[in-house]
Amino acid sequence: MAKGKKGRIGILTGGGDVPGLNPAIRAVTVRAIREGFEVVGIRRGWAGLVDLVRDAEADNSACVVPLDKDIVNHYARSGGTFLHSSRTRPSAVPARDVPAHLKSKYAAETNDLTDEVVANLDFLGIDYLIPVGGDDTLSYGVELGQRGVRLVAIPKTMDNDVPGTDYCIGFGTCVTRTINVVNQLKTSAASHERIMIVEVFGRYAGFTALLPTIAGAAHRCVIPEWKFDIDRLSEILVEDRNQNPDKFSVCLVSEGAMMEGGEMLFKGAEKDQYGHAKLGGIGDQVSALVKERAPAYNNGRKIDMISMDLGYTVRSGDPDALDSIVPMAFGNLAVDLVLRGDHGRMVALRNGRYDSVPIDTVVAYKKVVDVEKFYDTERYRPTYASFELQPMLVLGAAS
Repeated sequence: MAKGKKGRIGILTGGGDVPGLNPAIRAVTVRAIREGFEVVGIRRGWAGLVDLVRDAEADNSACVVPLDKDIVNHYARSGGTFLHSSRTRPSAVPARDVPAHLKSKYAAETNDLTDEVVANLDFLGIDYLIPVGGDDTLSYGVELGQRGVRLVAIPKTMDNDVPGTDYCIGFGTCVTRTINVVNQLKTSAASHERIMIVEVFGRYAGFTALLPTIAGAAHRCVIPEWKFDIDRLSEILVEDRNQNPDKFSVCLVSEGAMMEGGEMLFKGAEKDQYGHAKLGGIGDQVSALVKERAPAYNNGRKIDMISMDLGYTVRSGDPDALDSIVPMAFGNLAVDLVLRGDHGRMVALRNGRYDSVPIDTVVAYKKVVDVEKFYDTERYRPTYASFELQPMLVLGAAS
């Protein structure tokens, strides 16, 4: 691979897939080539930089691919990431995941392969690296920046919880699709006069439950930032149903939501390299408990339930308008920073304007819902005093 006259840019996507990744890859590639750079894609997130073999004769096509306008234009409007992704954390690779050619060198239960990543970036001749990811993926970017790697990060996660930015790629489509799917499900809930519990993504932050509720998709929502009383929630949902002319009510439940006296629910004990176990099951649990309690608030009569986990429905498929426009702007902004020789930054949307922040902002604090400002803890729904001078998405404030 011959370098462009201004050098070589590498781009990767890590963590969960979301719509908007391919538009971001396209934006970086098209602009960078126009400016005189060569662009290469790193496959499977940080895993591509772990698995690469530093040998000019080795077949590294599973780890890296040259990018051009034809390739990125082909995928520009599709969801997911054609570079693929992983939840690999090179500083904490289990023995079972150490590449075969490195097993004799790294034999501990958990291994820090950062030296290999840095050497592989040098082997590839990458002058600037643009990782696209959430707080986990970008937290490793912080580690690489401290090792002298020149990075410009792009925030991605449908949970919208990367610190330092009002907006993360994937959030708009998640909210749009949640609203659309819940509105479809309402016809069944209304037909059978049921209470509907819908589990949505959101491990530590409740933005993906609050925004659709503000938009009218649900009557109530419960979020990770506030432990809820199941009896109180049951009472309110029965009240909502009985006051609704169509005799149904809807509650969105963040996957990380917790009942008073309870903890997060997980699907098994296995954890990824960032220490996260797979969440799931709180929606079904809430549905069963509300059904059990509903007669106490409905003159002794039972109420049937609908329980749905939206899961991958909201993260698959094509990007919406926001996740087509924002990635284009983020990608161009990232190349602007590269052209200025400015690195150790993350592109961002702050108070409705495109900007950038130091990449270590990602690990400086946790971005969660300001409960006192935006959540009614008695009525389990969003609250707001005024929209004046708020960011466009209101609850997506940077801090």
